[in-house]
Amino acid sequence: MAVRFGIARHRPGGKAEVSGSRLLFLRVAMAALLLVLVGRLFIIQVLSHDHYAALATDQHYLTEKLFPERGAVYVSNPRAAEQKFPIAVNKSLALVYADTRGIDDSAAAAKALAPLLGLDEAELLAKLAAKDDPYVPLARQVSEEAVNRVRALGLASVHITAEPFRYYPEGAAFSHLTGFVGFDAAGQRVGRYGIEGFWNRELTGKVGYIEAETDPVGRWIGIAERDLRPATDGAEILLTIDRNIQYYACEKLAAAVERHGATGGAVVILEPKTGAVLALCGYPNFDPNAYSAVKDMRAFNDPAIFYSYEPGSIMKAITMAAALDADKVLPYTTYNDEGVVKIGPYSIRNSDGKANGIQTMTQVLEKSLNTGAIFAADRLGPKLFRQYVEAFGFGAATGIELDSEAAGDISSISKKGDIWTATASFGQGITTTPIQMAAAYAALANGGKLVKPYVVKEIRRSDGMVVRTEPQVVRQVITKRASTLVGGMLVRVVENGHGKAAGVNGYYVAGKTGTAQISKANGQGYEENAFIGSFVGYAPVDDPAFVMLTKIDRPQDVIFAESSAAPLFGEIASFLLQYLQIPPDRPAD
Repeated sequence: MAVRFGIARHRPGGKAEVSGSRLLFLRVAMAALLLVLVGRLFIIQVLSHDHYAALATDQHYLTEKLFPERGAVYVSNPRAAEQKFPIAVNKSLALVYADTRGIDDSAAAAKALAPLLGLDEAELLAKLAAKDDPYVPLARQVSEEAVNRVRALGLASVHITAEPFRYYPEGAAFSHLTGFVGFDAAGQRVGRYGIEGFWNRELTGKVGYIEAETDPVGRWIGIAERDLRPATDGAEILLTIDRNIQYYACEKLAAAVERHGATGGAVVILEPKTGAVLALCGYPNFDPNAYSAVKDMRAFNDPAIFYSYEPGSIMKAITMAAALDADKVLPYTTYNDEGVVKIGPYSIRNSDGKANGIQTMTQVLEKSLNTGAIFAADRLGPKLFRQYVEAFGFGAATGIELDSEAAGDISSISKKGDIWTATASFGQGITTTPIQMAAAYAALANGGKLVKPYVVKEIRRSDGMVVRTEPQVVRQVITKRASTLVGGMLVRVVENGHGKAAGVNGYYVAGKTGTAQISKANGQGYEENAFIGSFVGYAPVDDPAFVMLTKIDRPQDVIFAESSAAPLFGEIASFLLQYLQIPPDRPAD
C-alpha cells in the first residue's frame, strides 16, 4: 500500500494524489455522519424514550374517558306511596352549536336562529363571527319544538346534540338546600353551595376509561387486548328533610317576609332528640335551574347557616338555663328591677324603659327584662358564663353537612370587663346563626343534651353500600332538672309574656322572643330603626316533637318579634302538631 502511494505521487498530472484526498474526505464524512446517527439514536432511544413511546402509543392506541352519572338527591316524602322525592336529578336536553368554518353569511344565520333560540340577534351574531371555530355553543337546554324549527332551517353548519344537565324539580323551595351545579375555572362541572357543594366528590363519582389498540386508520382491533376501567357513578343522597314540612314552612316564611316588607328571613325545624333537620328555609331564595340569571350572588348563601347575627333576647333562655344548672338561681329567685344597670360608664336599660320592682326569674323571661338577664349572668360570673355559652355550641360551627356554614362570634365574652358578660346575657355583642340557636334550644328541650344537627339521612353508593347517619350527642350541657325548669318558665312566656302569638290551642308551647338591633357595618354602634325579630321554641313541652326558630329581618311595619317572628312560629307550629299527629296535652280553649 505504501509503495503504490509512493509511485502515484510521481505520476504526471497528480490524478492519483487527488483521488487519495477525495477518499480521505469521504471517510471522514462517513465517520461524522455515523457519529451524528449514533447520537440521534441515543437521544431517541435513551434520552427521549418516554416521549416517543407516548407518540407511538397515541398512534396505535385509543383512550376514551367514561364519565359517571352524578348522584341524585332526595328528600323524605312520608305521606306518599313513594317515600322519597327527587330534588336534584340529571336530565338531557338539546345543545345547539355551530361550526363557523361552514357559515358564509353569519348575519343571515343569526337573524334566522335568534327568534327560534330566544336569543338576542346581536349577541348571536357575535358568536357566529368567530371564524374557523368548529364548536361554538349557541344555546343550551333547547326545547324539542325549537330543535325541530332549527332543523327545518337546513343550516348545514348548525348542529344539535344531547347534553346532560342538572335539574331541580322543586325549584326555589329547596334552593338553599340543594345549591346547584356550575362550572369551575377549567370549565368542569362542579357543585356549588348546599348539598351539591358540600358533597360534590361523592355525588360526582369517578371517571373511568377504556384503552384499546387500533389499526392504522384508528379502528379498534377486535382480537387485541383492551384495558377497561368502568366509571363509578356518584352516590345518591337521601335527606332528613320532610318535603311537606319544607314546603309549608318556606311558603309561610315567604308570605311573612312580604307581609312585613322585610328584607329576608329564615326558618329552622329540628327533631330535638336526634338533631335531624325537618325543614331549612331561607328567603329570598333563587331558582337553581336558572342560577346564572341571579344578579346578587348573596342570594346563594343559606340564611339559616351562613349569616350570623346578634340574637337579642332569645339568648336570655340560655343564660337562665345556665344559672339554673349551676344552682345560682331558681325560677322564683327574685331581684329588684330598677329599670337600669350601671356598669362603669355604661347604663343598660330594659327594652320598655320601665322599672318593674321585685321580679322573679320567671318574670324576667316573661317580660324579657335585660336587667334580670344581667342579674342571672352576674350570679354565674364571667368565667362560668363563658363556659356555658361555649358548651351550648356557640362560637363553633355545628358541622351540618351543607356548604359555607358560619361559626358565629363570641369573642367579646373573653374580653376583660363586666360589660361584655352583661350585654351577652341578653344577646348583644355576640353573634350566632339560626342553626346554632335552634340546636341550643334543642338541648333545652331534650333533657340538656346538645345534639349535632344533620341533614343527610343516608348515602347510597353505586356499589350498593348504604351509609346511614346516626344521631350524635355532642355533650350533656345542663341537667335534666334544669331543662325541665327552664321549659316550664318558657311556657309562661307563651302563656303570659311576649310569646302569646306563638301559642297553639290545646298544647303547651315553650319559647322566647328576641328583638335584636343590627350593628353597623363598621362595628361602631347600631343602625337606627333596624331590627331582627326571632322566636325559638318547642312543643309539646313535656315530650317535644320539634324545635323551631323563625326569623324576620328588618320588618318595616313592626319592631318587636312578638308581632313578626312569633306569629310565624305559631302558624307553622299549629301545622306541625297536626301533621305529626301529636295529640293535645291540655284542654282546648
